[in-house]
Amino acid sequence: MSWPTVELQQLAERRKGAIVSGPFGSNISAKFFVENGVPVIRGNNLTKGREKFIDEGFAYLSESKAAEFRNCIAIKDDIIFTAAGSIGQVGIIPANAKFEEYVISNKQLRVRLDRTICDPDFVFAWLSSAKMVRYLENMNNGGAVPLLNLGIIRKVPVPLPPLTTQRKVARRVFAYDDLIENNRRRIALLEEAARLLYREWFVHFRFPGHEHAKFIDGLPEGWRRSNFGEVAELKYGKALKAEYRVEGEFAVYGSSGVVGSHKAAFVDGPAIVVGRKGNVGSIFWVPSDFWPIDTVYYISSEQSDLWLYLSLPNVGFMNTDAGVPGLNRDFAYSRKLVCPPERVRALFNEEVGPMFAQRNTLEHYNQKLAQARDLLLPRLMSGELTV
Repeated sequence: MSWPTVELQQLAERRKGAIVSGPFGSNISAKFFVENGVPVIRGNNLTKGREKFIDEGFAYLSESKAAEFRNCIAIKDDIIFTAAGSIGQVGIIPANAKFEEYVISNKQLRVRLDRTICDPDFVFAWLSSAKMVRYLENMNNGGAVPLLNLGIIRKVPVPLPPLTTQRKVARRVFAYDDLIENNRRRIALLEEAARLLYREWFVHFRFPGHEHAKFIDGLPEGWRRSNFGEVAELKYGKALKAEYRVEGEFAVYGSSGVVGSHKAAFVDGPAIVVGRKGNVGSIFWVPSDFWPIDTVYYISSEQSDLWLYLSLPNVGFMNTDAGVPGLNRDFAYSRKLVCPPERVRALFNEEVGPMFAQRNTLEHYNQKLAQARDLLLPRLMSGELTV
């Protein structure tokens, strides 16, 4: 059985303002942001993928300022799209959202659904599928900056099975997402444990044998302060545009993390990726072979280890290009790093190695879960599989 397909506008509430764009002009610019108030949804709160909503990292407007944008308020079950820049990003305000109301920025679009005819989680599952992310990316209505508009969003196709079926499909799809999210939490706990151990050894200097260490100029004897450039080389990634990628087993890394996959790798793992353009100074541990694109640097497997990966957040990389945010390599090389003796470094790698081995296992499991979910989703949405 195949379900009928309708336009997204047919699933919106039957009232003016059910589908809106964010405020125009500078009325919602940074000069109006305050410490607390009504949160503003921006691009960093949405993803291209299955994560519903990133409910943190907000700018805020005062209650009085937010009241000027009542038609741009987002509430539980509203669908949000990024309209400029990273098009293909979509989110939904979840039932357990931290706030009752949000304001969308001038680079967002909001759809308020009619819940008597559609299940918001079902609609989000469809819109955030790999197929629909590619559809939205291909609907770019802009030039240098990718753009979507209300006309495009209104006509986005959505399959429409009976409401009871929609709810069953959503529950089945999000069961995979719940497993993936639980694993992400476990991964975060493992990495936090490794970072706490790093601070214990290399910030507070409570490493094995510290009781007998002699300190000279604030460092244990045998330790040294070095320029980062003496420790590792930042190598340039290689351009690989999305249209030239052939989906495969090797992750493609940009400055925001994994941005796709490819049939071939450019760099052997394990290695470290450092954001060069865009998300400057972002740091990723990559356990297996991969392809770093030209918005990042990478540190080769010969020079990469877990001690260095956990040390890099303390180095102080920052934007050194005035126009587009960027990390100058010479500047990065000049940053200082506290280096322990090789014996202590090797011992630390042995201590945290099992934590990262477990993390890698969970990440691999998440990849398999995501693949199974993405194979299942279109068959459920088309009615090929019953629920």
